[in-house]
Amino acid sequence: MKKTVKIFDKSDSFRSAQQHLKPKKRILFIAEAVTLAHVARPYVLASSLDSGDYDVHFACDGRFDALFSDSKLAKVSIRSISPPDFLDALAKGKPVYDTPTLRQYVKDDLRLIEHVNPDLIVGDFRLSLTVSARLAKVPYANITNIYWSPYAVQTYPVPEHVMVRLLGPALAQPLFDFMRPLVFASHTLPLNRIRKEFGLTSLGSDLRVTYTDGDYVLYADIPGLVNTTELPPNHYYLGPILWSPETFKPDWWSRLERHQPIIYLTLGSSGETRRLPELVAELSSLPVTLLVATAGRFQLKNLPPNVLCSDYLPGDDAAAIADLVICNGGSPTTNQALSAGVPILGICANLDQYLNMQAVQQNGAGRLLRAGTISGTGIVKVVREILTNLSYKTAAEKLGRAYREYDASARFAAFTDELLR
Repeated sequence: MKKTVKIFDKSDSFRSAQQHLKPKKRILFIAEAVTLAHVARPYVLASSLDSGDYDVHFACDGRFDALFSDSKLAKVSIRSISPPDFLDALAKGKPVYDTPTLRQYVKDDLRLIEHVNPDLIVGDFRLSLTVSARLAKVPYANITNIYWSPYAVQTYPVPEHVMVRLLGPALAQPLFDFMRPLVFASHTLPLNRIRKEFGLTSLGSDLRVTYTDGDYVLYADIPGLVNTTELPPNHYYLGPILWSPETFKPDWWSRLERHQPIIYLTLGSSGETRRLPELVAELSSLPVTLLVATAGRFQLKNLPPNVLCSDYLPGDDAAAIADLVICNGGSPTTNQALSAGVPILGICANLDQYLNMQAVQQNGAGRLLRAGTISGTGIVKVVREILTNLSYKTAAEKLGRAYREYDASARFAAFTDELLR
């Protein structure tokens, strides 16, 4: 019996022939929806890939679906712990995930991996993938930040914690320096237990290794933001991964005037909002226009004319017209500001925010304030300093030029092409 061979006539494109002979590679993105940032970064990368080249699947808890309603990605639901539980663990200095949670995560991951059958898995803070991707024998790329890298050379500010409230930052810092290796080690125990259960070796007691483990490590930063020793060849700088919600601009947007400085204030999905009304009241006393995005977490009432408020604003556009961005110090908003060459005032609470904002401050592009000790009068003093001292703007513009040289989507596409095609 003769073998049947498919013959393409002249009307068939070469690309169609290629696709027939070589099925599209399948990529599974898994986002850990404990903050919006860990969803937005993989979403941007997944959306940037050519659907003619790749079969892309995006897995995430559905809590942020309203912000991605225009997505054409093939979406799958997978459970994440709640943002309040995540932030409560950070505030108390406890491991974010206990052993039973991670065990269930691994089971959920494996079911999804078996269903999708990917050629590559890309995760963002989905710590269980260090187990499940290896068990499934699928290459795993971990999106993270350079300040969590074990190759970063830096100090570790004491975050907002009960010992800071009891002792004050000056006395709490040396205690934290002494205790940090032990605290980091305690956070690695649940994942190492799960790895042992599934026959994998321990990752050791360094939390930075736990957070950045992967066959490939993709840093959503630029070289030079944080000093490092030499990175291994499987570690890549993608550059800042920028995202803003596809939201309509409020009616007042078209009436904005530039006769006085514009300040963009947002504390995102994980910033400390308890004292925000006081801060807004103090900042409104300045000769500025204050744009406030609440992320739908609270309501501000009886606002003066120079304060304009909305649940969500297009962060990239707001940063681009601002003279100063005030945020929680996390990388999503600082990246928007620095890409526009705008200095930042970061009001930080958890260690991730401190590490990111410490890097910005060391580069001269902003100031870091502690969420637990700020006052309205104190923030006004720092705002005046940043707006009047041109060195902050100069440093932010320098970083902005470096940021614009790194197109994260293009670099990710080059990475996947080299790896899979």
